[in-house]
This record gives sequence, structure tokens and C-alpha cells, in this order.
Amino acid sequence: MFDKVLIANRGEIALRIHRACREMGIHTVAVHSTADADAMHVRLADEAVCIGPPPARDSYLNIPAIIAAAEITGTDAIHPGYGFLSENERFASIVEAHGLTFIGPTADHIRLMGDKIAARETVKKLGLPVVPGSDGAIRTEEEAIACAQEIGYPVLVKAAAGGGGRGMKVANSAEELRAALAHARYEAREGFGDDTVYLEKYLAQPRHIEMQILADQHGNAVHFGERDCSLQRRHQKLVEEAPSPALNASSREELGRMATEAIANLGYRGVGTIEFLYENGRFYFIEMNTRLQVEHPVTEMITGVDLVREQIRVAAGAPLGYSQADITVNGHAIECRINAENPRTFAPSPGRVVDYHPPGGLGVRVDSGLYAGYTVQPYYDSLVAKLIVHGRNRNECLMRLRRCLDEFFIDGIDTTIDLHRLLVEDPDFANGLYDIHWLEQFVAGLAEPATE
Repeated sequence: MFDKVLIANRGEIALRIHRACREMGIHTVAVHSTADADAMHVRLADEAVCIGPPPARDSYLNIPAIIAAAEITGTDAIHPGYGFLSENERFASIVEAHGLTFIGPTADHIRLMGDKIAARETVKKLGLPVVPGSDGAIRTEEEAIACAQEIGYPVLVKAAAGGGGRGMKVANSAEELRAALAHARYEAREGFGDDTVYLEKYLAQPRHIEMQILADQHGNAVHFGERDCSLQRRHQKLVEEAPSPALNASSREELGRMATEAIANLGYRGVGTIEFLYENGRFYFIEMNTRLQVEHPVTEMITGVDLVREQIRVAAGAPLGYSQADITVNGHAIECRINAENPRTFAPSPGRVVDYHPPGGLGVRVDSGLYAGYTVQPYYDSLVAKLIVHGRNRNECLMRLRRCLDEFFIDGIDTTIDLHRLLVEDPDFANGLYDIHWLEQFVAGLAEPATE
């Protein structure tokens, strides 16, 4: 096992990794920008190294500075968390080239799954169903129009690289498709340095279902059930729950079997998430994330498995030590992402936290680096806390979630807590009757002026 792990991230995920390491008897090294000198993970880590000024490109994306911090502190391994360099195959390669262990998959698998066209072709060979679409990249307008006519409108233009909704445009006609191609290519080029795009059929009312998997270096692979991540705004998830209220036992078993077999045959190592769209009883692969997910706590709550601990064990070469039959799902869990944003306009709200009171009680978990007096920085992602609740069933989970949102108090900055309070009272959400477009309509309704 490792003696010392460097955490190449910030915020709540850096604190989450630190806690897992300490429980395993592993010393931690926090790296931070000058803006994050007072962050909670920096305060709690055994050692801390400043790696640059506030902009992420000069600190958390500064590979030479991170490697130097690892070398001067005698680190054995580097955990990238999520975001930043977590799915950067060049970073993974450089870490390994310096005799350190990258706590994640191989650089080859990161590269393969980071290219959505290559990933799509790979999983087709592994037996996973994919959304009808183009065979490879779209190079010309004529090629795109011919493909769209074959699969039928509406279609979705998607960037081959990157994520987060950038480089994704919907087209309902040939005229719209021409504009969508230009816009998607521009966003992909600006965001990812690669303007390669491809086409997929745009599904009308799908759910976003993802399967959490784990594989060791000895050929063993398991899954920990699915998560429903359909509540999204501009392709950014706001609420996640597990198990999905849309699946029954047979569809759940089918999805788990497909995902686990594909990962085992791929020879994958570490944790990962295979994401699907689900519509009319059918699953369609959309992408694979080769890292820890923001929403991993809901899976931990229903299985009792510490995924970060397992991630570290597997990276150190340990076998899983259990089979699929040993993994059981207990109850229901929901996670609300709390962002430092205005709950109606979604404008960022950095600033000093004057007061902070998280909820507690049975089945309640809050992952956050906030404390009274902490200043939320304007340079990074607006996620400041995750509220995760667990219940014996979905109804108990919802009742507990409502109570926790009423207790959650953050003063000094705007947060999306009020939005979540409205959301959990909506009958459609309470009954699990939503798809990936539902939240956009819900938010739009909140912005509409009241009528007499």
C-alpha cells in the first residue's frame, strides 16, 4: 500500500480523498493555488505545497508544478479527483514516467474513452448498444445531411472530445444542421482544441442512466448498480439518485451484466462510469468517464462501499477480494449539488461565507469544504457542497431530503438550496416522472412572471 498520496485537486473532492487516505493510514499532500491557501483540505493534509496563482491553468492544470510537488514531498502516488487533469492521458503518462502511480486507469484507456468516436466504436465491438448515428467523424455538410436523412431528425451534433455539454447542438432540419455543425465545431475547437464532430439520433424523452464499475489488475470486474442522473440543466447534473426509479429488476440486471462484461473484456483498471440513455425499454451507450464521479456518494450510501478506498487499493495492485454476489443494494439515496449560484438566474456568487450550518441526522451526509469565514473563489467551478441522504425506500429518502434542505443554511453567498427546496416539492419529481429535458422546463417555469 502507498505511504503518501498527493491530491491533485481542490474543494470537497480533495477533502473526500484526504479522509479516505487517513482512514487507510496513508499520509496526504495537498497542492493548492494561492487563492486556496485557507481551504479545508489544505488545513487538514499532512503536507501542503503551493503550486501557482489562482487561474487553474497556472496551478491545478500545471503538470510540471504538480510533479515537482510530488517529488519534493516523496509521494508514492497521485490521485486526480474529478475535473482538472483526471481524464488527461498525458498527465497519467507523465505521472507513471516519473515512477509514481496514477490512481486511475491507464493512459491508453483514458485516451480511448476520451475520444467519443473511438469509444463508440470500441463498445460496439464489446457488445454495448449505441445511439444510431454516423460511422465516425462528420467532415462535410453534405455528409452530415445524408446521415441525418438516414437516421431521421432531430439529430444531435456532438464533439468527439471534451464534455460538459460544450460542442453539442440539436438540429431539426437540414438548415438547422448546417448552423449546428458550425457552432459545435467552434465550441469544440475553442474548448478542447479539436473540432471533430459526429452525429447521433436525438432521443425525445430519455433518462440518463449510468453504471458504476470497478476492475482490478487481475481480471476481476464488478458493478455497484446504477444511478439516475436525468435532472440536468445545460447538460450539467443537479440531482442524482440511486437506484433509478425508471428501472425494474430485469432491466437493472441486464445493464449491470452488459457493463461488467464490457469492462472485463476491455481489460480496464480502476473505477469508471458507463453512461447510457434509456428510452422505451432500451439502453444506448453515450460515453464512459474514466474517473471518480461527482455523484459517487449515492452509490456508496446504498452499497456501503467506499469507492475512493477501492480506487486506491486497486491502483496499489490489490485484488478486489469480493465478487458480484457480495455486493448488495440497500435502500435509496439522493444527492443534491449545492452550487454558489443565484437559484433563479444561475449567476455565480463567489464571496465570504458568513455562516454555515449543514444538516445532520441518520442517513445524512454532506461533502463540503465550506466553513464560516471561508471565501468562495471566483476562479473555479461553483460546486461548494453535496447533500446526500439515504432512506430505507425512496419515499423515506425524499422526506429526509426535504427536512435536510430546510435545515441547510449558508449565509453570505447565494446558493441553489432554494431551487432544490422547490424541486423536491414538485409532484413529477416526487413520483420519479422526469427525463433529461424535464429540469430545463422546470427552471424555465420558475423564470416566468406570475399571472393574475
